[in-house]
Order: sequence, then C-alpha cells, then structure tokens
Amino acid sequence: MGDSLTLLDTLVRGVVIGAALTTALGLMRGDASRDVKLSSLLVCLSLCAWTITQSLTLWNALGDTYGIVLAAYPLSGLFWLFVLVVFADKTISALTLLPAAGLVAAGLCVNLLLPQAARAAMWDVWIAAAGLLMLHAGYVIVRGWSGDLVAGRRRARAVLLGLASLYGVLEAVLVMGGRLHPMGRWMLFTSGQPLGGLIIAAISLGAATLFLQARGSMFSDGRRREPAGSRAEIADRGDLARLETLMAAERWRRERLTIGQLAQDLGVPEHRLRRLINSRLGYRNFADFLNARRVEAAKQRLANPTDARTTVAEIAFDLGYGSLGPFNRAFRAATGATPTEWRRRALAETVDAG
Repeated sequence: MGDSLTLLDTLVRGVVIGAALTTALGLMRGDASRDVKLSSLLVCLSLCAWTITQSLTLWNALGDTYGIVLAAYPLSGLFWLFVLVVFADKTISALTLLPAAGLVAAGLCVNLLLPQAARAAMWDVWIAAAGLLMLHAGYVIVRGWSGDLVAGRRRARAVLLGLASLYGVLEAVLVMGGRLHPMGRWMLFTSGQPLGGLIIAAISLGAATLFLQARGSMFSDGRRREPAGSRAEIADRGDLARLETLMAAERWRRERLTIGQLAQDLGVPEHRLRRLINSRLGYRNFADFLNARRVEAAKQRLANPTDARTTVAEIAFDLGYGSLGPFNRAFRAATGATPTEWRRRALAETVDAG
C-alpha cells in the first residue's frame, strides 16, 4: 500500500472511530434507557478497537496492545445485543451478553490454547459464528420494520443498521472465501482494505447522523401534547375516537392484522395512524398495541371457569395469533407468567373465593 493510500486509509479509519465515539457520547447524554446507553457504549468501543486491529498503521502506532484485541473480539455479539435492545426493546441480561462473551472466550482459546496448525480452521468457525450473529441481527431489524411506530427508528432500521448487518455478513463470507483465493478482487471489500474501510466509514457516519438527530423521539415513549383546542388536537381526538370504536368492535382479533389494513379500515393514511398510536397512545410498535388488547382478553378467558376446558392454543388462535409461540411470549412479557401458570393461579383463586 503506497504512502498516500496508507494515509487515506488511516484518515478513513479515524472517521469511523470519531463517528463511533460521537454516537456513544451523544446517546449517553440523552434520555435513552440504561440498557440503550450501555449497549451503545459497548458496541461503539468495540467498533473502535476492531477498526484499529484492521489498520496496520494504527495497530503499530498503539504498540500491539492485546487489550485492543480483546475489545475487538465481541463486536458482532455486541452489535447483535445493540439491535435487540434498540429495535426489539429487549434488556441486557446474562443471556443476551452470552454471544459477546462467547466470542471473546473462543478468540482467546484459539490464540492461546490451540496449536498453530489448528488455528486457521477454528478461526473459520469463529468467523462463521460472528457472521451468523450479524445475519440474525439483520433478521431482527427487518422483522420489526413494518410494525415500528417510531419514525427515526424506522429510518435507522431501513437504511443504516440493515446495511451494517449486511456488511457484517459479507465480511464473514469474504474472509472465509479468502482462505481459498487470497488474491481475489473481492478481498478489496474486506474491512482490512481501504475500500472496506470507506464502506464502514460511510455506514458509521450515517448511523451517527441518524441516531443523534432522532435520539429524542427514538428513545422516548413518543407521547406528544398538542395545545387544547388546536386543529391538530381536535383531528387527533376524532381519529382516536374512531380507532377506539374499531378496537371495541374487536378488530384486533383479525389474524395477521397489519397497520396498513387498520389504517385502511380507519380511513386515514398509514403514516398518520403510526404517528397517532405512537404520539397519542405511547406505543413504540404495532405489535405491542395489539398485544395490549389481546393479552387482556386472554387473561379474562383464562380466568373464566367456563373456559377451563378450552386449550391455551384455541384461545390464542381465537384472539388473532397465528401460532402459540408469539402468544406465549407476549403474555409472559405482560404478566410475568405463562398462560398455563396464569390460568392455574386464577382458577385456584376463584375456587378459594367460592
């Protein structure tokens, strides 16, 4: 690599590090939850460390610090964690930290315990695991896109975080392919090459811009108060009344109901219904809005002795769920118990009261 190209590559990687640190500091100073702040800080610091390890110039300048390698190992696992926290509203726990910890432990095992001859094959396994985490992160981003009611978060899903996941998967494929053909032109797109660095810099700058501009709306409950009597407030009030009428008519029972279908039933543009449910009712995604009705109805059915012989699956299907898994997850998230546990306690209380 020539001197001018080396300088350009170093500057590009400096941009990645600067964008990552700016994003982390911006989110740390905002109103995001503790989990969002911690996951963003961890992934941004890991990205900085990983960027350094991909640049021979930066790596040599910092003196081959092994601590940087340790911080770089869990990048894919921390990105996966960040996606779950921000886009799936999950919390940081021992279980969600396990993939990142596993990448660190595996990396240390390969470097310190395995003989040199076995390291290449095990690194391929490690890279494949990191690629699978990025692939699942992309799936989470895409899966919740249509039901996301937060405008800034939808843009981040659709554009930048999706690109980051795709590039992570591509990186894993290219690196593993490089074992077979190290001089292939596709290797120019890997993170250790200037072109790959430019791609990462573009994604990092775009992500920083989106997250810092939209952090207020992205991480709050979205509730907004219009002045009483204003045209916007009166229009919202009318739409909310009609939405409540639809919900009272149990439109939420329709299986695979989408926000587009509900907007059509209500006679309003989809973007307006998204804003209404988010800013007036405080829901961050459409699934939570539906689950609030469905779980409440499920609790009543499960506690009713006349429904004691009705299976949990039958109740779930009757309430609009296409399968038992989503119903169980939604019910447990709302009540802290499985439907079967809830039913057993509720029916026992009914017997004791009688």
